[in-house]
Amino acid sequence: MESGTSSPEPLPSDPLEAFPQKSLEPADIAVLVLYFLFVLAVGLWSTVKTKRDTVKGYFLAGGDMVWWPVGASLFASNVGSGHFIGLAGSGAAMGISASAYELNGIFSVLMLAWIFLPIYIAGQVDMYAGAIFIQQSLHLDLYLAIVGLLAITAVYTITGGLAAVIYTDAVQTMIMLMGALALMGYSFDAVGGMEGLKEKYFLALASNRTENSSCGLPREDAFHIFRDPVTSDLPWPGILLGMSVPSLWYWCTDQVIVQRSLAAKNLSHAKGGSLMAAYLKLLPLFMMVFPGMISRVLFPDQVACADPEICRKVCSNPSGCSDIAYPKLVLEILPTGLRGLMMAVMVAALMSSLTSIFNSSSTIFTMDLWNITRPRATEKELMIVGRVFVLLLVLFSILWIPVVQASQGGQLFIYIQSVSSYLQPPVAIVFIMGCFWKRTNEKGAFWGLVLGLLLGFIRLVLDFIYLEPRCDQPDERPTVVKNVHYLYFSIILSTVTLVIVSTVSWFTAPPSKEMVSGLTWFTRHDPVVRKEQLPPLPLTLPQNGTPESSSTSIQLEIVQENMSQTHSCAVTPKRSKVVKAILWLCGMESKGKEEPMSKVEPVITFLEENPFVKTLLDINLIICISCAIFVWGYFA
Repeated sequence: MESGTSSPEPLPSDPLEAFPQKSLEPADIAVLVLYFLFVLAVGLWSTVKTKRDTVKGYFLAGGDMVWWPVGASLFASNVGSGHFIGLAGSGAAMGISASAYELNGIFSVLMLAWIFLPIYIAGQVDMYAGAIFIQQSLHLDLYLAIVGLLAITAVYTITGGLAAVIYTDAVQTMIMLMGALALMGYSFDAVGGMEGLKEKYFLALASNRTENSSCGLPREDAFHIFRDPVTSDLPWPGILLGMSVPSLWYWCTDQVIVQRSLAAKNLSHAKGGSLMAAYLKLLPLFMMVFPGMISRVLFPDQVACADPEICRKVCSNPSGCSDIAYPKLVLEILPTGLRGLMMAVMVAALMSSLTSIFNSSSTIFTMDLWNITRPRATEKELMIVGRVFVLLLVLFSILWIPVVQASQGGQLFIYIQSVSSYLQPPVAIVFIMGCFWKRTNEKGAFWGLVLGLLLGFIRLVLDFIYLEPRCDQPDERPTVVKNVHYLYFSIILSTVTLVIVSTVSWFTAPPSKEMVSGLTWFTRHDPVVRKEQLPPLPLTLPQNGTPESSSTSIQLEIVQENMSQTHSCAVTPKRSKVVKAILWLCGMESKGKEEPMSKVEPVITFLEENPFVKTLLDINLIICISCAIFVWGYFA
């Protein structure tokens, strides 16, 4: 067996072809079809089982999810195809340092459940990565692959709601783990285990590279996470400080993640979901980064190409071809059948990420923006608006692909993280200040966000204008771009935002008591204080002859609107079977009566925890943190 897998097969006539005559065979396609049928069955089951015709049912899955689908959905929403392609590509190019993002996320997802979620209760490139894999395995045009994937994902999200997303995420997490662990086993067997990887990685050089050039050489610190603070690609102070703020933003404030935790039945199930996701976050280093490094060892001429013209021939990207490391492994070393399983893994990762982003983005737009402009919108209107917004996101995703393709420099994962470091810190700092400092007010948050995001946007634009030169070219970029690493810029941006928010909040009026009651860590147990309401006024006219309060007229309008809705529903015309099928598919079938917006349920039952379960969760918290610290220390 070792002789058959320890080295790649002889190269074909064209040594620069990345995937020579490698595509999915009938058995692989059969596995992929079975995957789609299985996921479709789960999606239909969840569609019928859950209540998706209300705002809470569609956007929060009815708040009835147990811990294991919540944890699986947290992991699947985070680990998209960008992780498989990007982490493996970064591993092939520079070693294990990119895994620091995954290990850092362990602490942040645990903070979500133990620190931030009680406050919430008291008071969103993967497309490009998935298209790369599908393009290479099925030999489709990049944009055809993108449009097809977006179409499937849009239909899936529009019809199912969050419940369907979470349940199918659980299935897809299982498939991802099975496929990725299988590929990890084949990869380590092909290279001779971890010792073989450590020995052969530093010898993995493209045969067509220039001898007197440093381009394409493996990094000497490839097997270390902590690296030189000045000259390295990921300096260790930036990993500890600059990486933590965006990580907190993503895991503790991002709608995609928080929405899943809020869908849990209670706080204990939310904590269990976060623990499950945290344990699973230990795996990407072994499932993605190390296989990417192994791919460089097995296929150095393609994965480790250094000459721009050769890279253009290999993968159509002159910046480098490390992003093909993972699909190269899948199509070259896996047997028939398992290739189809890994294809399903990539589609699962892609669909999980996209459905999560689409559903959460439509939630924000519908409930936080549209609902403000139309406060008396019916639930049916909100359902329609949320679904239409998903379609607009699909179109925007297609238009954004050329920007990603031109800017990621052969390392998709690093591109994603650098953009995050420019835009996420101001939002994270403002949010953290609002949660833990009662003095933070609206003006401080406003100016902190405006100035912080402005600085981050300027740096982002400079990065787009002044692209990083190839290793054989002089670096003539401005000093702020050339010498200030994006993780260091994250620290600077966080500090500037912190100073602005603190200064403006301190020198302006503090927020009123009702504005902070139950909405910060220190006031989360306080009773909700509402503004004093005037007693009901008699239906008499004051001296000026006009109504003294507009509340009465508003209430009358609401009553009249509800009455008109009742009458209109009572005489609903007959619909064709096609229209009825479409309405049922979208969860908007007629009930004969328009239901009012569901009221917010009391949060006491959500926050209550069984003492035994709470103790068990806390013990697992300590175990999980200990495992993360051990991995950090071992590879640091």
